Amino acid sequence: MRFFQGIHSLILAFFRKILFLWVRTDASGNSVEALGLDLEKPVCYVLPTSSLSSRLVLEHEVIRADLPGATESLPVKNGPAHSFFFLYDRPGGLFRRRPTPTVTSEFEALIQYGLAHPDQDVQIVPVSLFWGRSPDKEKSLVKLLLSDTWNVAGRLQKFLIIMVHGRSTYVQFNQPLSLKQVIDEYRHSEERAQRKLARILRTHFGRVRQAVLGPDLSHRRTLVGSLVRTTAVKEAIRETAAKEGVAPEKVRAKAWKYADEIAANMSIVTIRFLEVILSWLWNRIYNGIAVNNIKVVKEVAQESAVVYVPCHRSHIDYLLLSYVLYKNGLMPPHIAAGINLNMPVVGPILRRGGAFFMRRSFKDNPLYATVFNEYMHVMFSRGYSVEYFVEGGRSRTGRMLQPRPGMLAMTVRSFLRNHRKPIVFVPVYIGYEKVMEGRTYLGELRGKKKQKESIFTLARTARKLSNSFGRVALNFGDAIPLTEVLDDVHDSWREEAYDSEYRPAWLNTVVDRLAQRVASNINAAVAVNPIGMTATVLLGTERLAMDEKQLIRLMDQYADLLKAYPYADTVTLPEGSGKDWVAYCENMGLVERQPQKLGDIIALEGSNAILMTYYRNNIQHLFALPALVASLFENKDALRRDKILFLAGVAYPYLQAELFLQYDADDVEKVISRWVDVLIDQGLLTELDDGRIARPAEGTEEMLRLRVLSRFIIQTLERYHIALGILRKNGSGKLTAVELEEQSTLLAERMSILFGLNAPEFFDKSLFRNFIAHLKKNGVITTDENGLISYGDGLDEVAEDARLVLGLEKRQAIQQVTMMDA
Repeated sequence: MRFFQGIHSLILAFFRKILFLWVRTDASGNSVEALGLDLEKPVCYVLPTSSLSSRLVLEHEVIRADLPGATESLPVKNGPAHSFFFLYDRPGGLFRRRPTPTVTSEFEALIQYGLAHPDQDVQIVPVSLFWGRSPDKEKSLVKLLLSDTWNVAGRLQKFLIIMVHGRSTYVQFNQPLSLKQVIDEYRHSEERAQRKLARILRTHFGRVRQAVLGPDLSHRRTLVGSLVRTTAVKEAIRETAAKEGVAPEKVRAKAWKYADEIAANMSIVTIRFLEVILSWLWNRIYNGIAVNNIKVVKEVAQESAVVYVPCHRSHIDYLLLSYVLYKNGLMPPHIAAGINLNMPVVGPILRRGGAFFMRRSFKDNPLYATVFNEYMHVMFSRGYSVEYFVEGGRSRTGRMLQPRPGMLAMTVRSFLRNHRKPIVFVPVYIGYEKVMEGRTYLGELRGKKKQKESIFTLARTARKLSNSFGRVALNFGDAIPLTEVLDDVHDSWREEAYDSEYRPAWLNTVVDRLAQRVASNINAAVAVNPIGMTATVLLGTERLAMDEKQLIRLMDQYADLLKAYPYADTVTLPEGSGKDWVAYCENMGLVERQPQKLGDIIALEGSNAILMTYYRNNIQHLFALPALVASLFENKDALRRDKILFLAGVAYPYLQAELFLQYDADDVEKVISRWVDVLIDQGLLTELDDGRIARPAEGTEEMLRLRVLSRFIIQTLERYHIALGILRKNGSGKLTAVELEEQSTLLAERMSILFGLNAPEFFDKSLFRNFIAHLKKNGVITTDENGLISYGDGLDEVAEDARLVLGLEKRQAIQQVTMMDA
């Protein structure tokens, strides 16, 4: 018997060698650590359907990864000399097909072993294999033959698939199941134990397949045609034709044109081509891509439609996220892209890579809005993964922009119409050590007109490919199930009926709540890098320069501050120490070294001084609360703890709205109190015998640390004080919100010039607009029927509290500016 098994093993080894002359694989989860295997228990690997080629690939991967069980037999009577088995036999023989799947004899034997040995356990590792990972596009017979789809391929089809896609084969090992745990409740029924384990494995393989391949794709022309035939679009065509006095046929042709303009045309060939090109590109311009918390996506993608909501810092964002997902065994999403990117040559490539195009505004075009809404509904109801940027455009300052509600509202309304498929939002933080468009952003912030995207601007960008842009971090944040947000706002939403036009009264509340959670979860997944840490500390100095040794000490101490009270589990910190970070920034050309006999000085000079504010703004929210507490001691030697909590609590709602801080108003007092304790532990504050909290003595290292820390947030507080000062100077009922915004922006810009403030966001009009809106939301100000702002004693209290935060020099400077005529 052993002789024949040996011959059989040699034959299989020969076939494996032949197969891998052509086949190339990419595997994930193929390690003891990733699988969490117990080496004291037997291990066996299961594939869904009997296939010699799949068996050979699996055996190759197990042996190559040195996984347990590669040369061990299954723990069953007369088991084969390997630890692999299939769940189901092939659906048919040479001339007929079985009507239903039939479990294999090895599967049955494993169940029998588990029932006969209740004290023994076996670790069952499900393994999924994809030849080319191509989704099924119903376009031609050739496509169907040569794609790995949801159907089990016949022998000829499998041979052709291997020949075409064998060099792009993906193998995914998944967390093991405990045989003992699965069948424990069915010890007296072998049939029911078999059905349970088969059902668990079948469901698992189906979920993995959807996550990797995505849902079946229909031909694009069929999709476009079906959009025009939906009830909502037909009604929009009828109304537009009546309103414009145009024949319905012409309006229908326009609707078809809109659908054709919008729809993606995802092609696996293009995705593979882009993978090769992007691999070369990333290696050329970046020093690596760090991916964190990818397990979040792998879990939710198996049973939900995923909406990826990344921050938007660069045009590279589109490509980077799809590349990372594809490399990690997940289907790239359909991406909402601005119509400005639908340019010759580039547009068709992006469309085949999954981009669908949208106009910047749907205003005054209800027909286009209806077609786009129906397209989005098709995406979500069919379970496609989708990606869009809630900020709308790229952030020019490095901060998270205020979310725009449009796409979120479409997603919520689509889900209300058809909520059979769960929708889960996955926030994504994309952090660059050196953003490619950095210099362009500086020009735009200085008033230079934004350049329109074209082939020529892309060609000019290509000249930068010889430059090094450092490392990139892509962090996945905590997922947000849409049902969770709906339940919090309106728990009876499942009991109502919805159509394409219905907008419930509570919809805006849901969208606002969802937008805030998305933005705060993106910020909670921030990747801190050496550039951001160096920028934060140097920009907190008066002259943007510091002794190198002192700078290194401060960076190490502020990093310790982040570790002492972590903002979130999803935040990642840089490797190394302050010494490494300074050297790294110098190598990147972002800081200047000025040799000096008493010790070298590290400084920010020229345009780098402004550019580095971008990278500081990436992580400013992490230091917002400790910096706020530190700022209270700018002109106070000591304060009672309750006074600290009160003053910080007054400012918190506005900082939360601007920086998307994750703490609820009900919890923030505890958080601030905890930060006071941390600052005491770190030596930045001292608790006196009478219970008051005091700052360190002037001239000490600790006082320097506290003062620099306060400057991480002080310009934001100064901006608030400018708006309050202008409002109080003019008086109640004298200014509209627009006038206050305009005057605040002008005076902030003037102050920036007069007092050498180097942060472009200091005079960002949108930040003033947001602050004024939240003054109104919090009831500090009101507007009358003419739009004029009125206020009472509450505003004076806020203004006086703000004065306590600012030092004498800053108060006088702001007072000087606000007393000038605008």
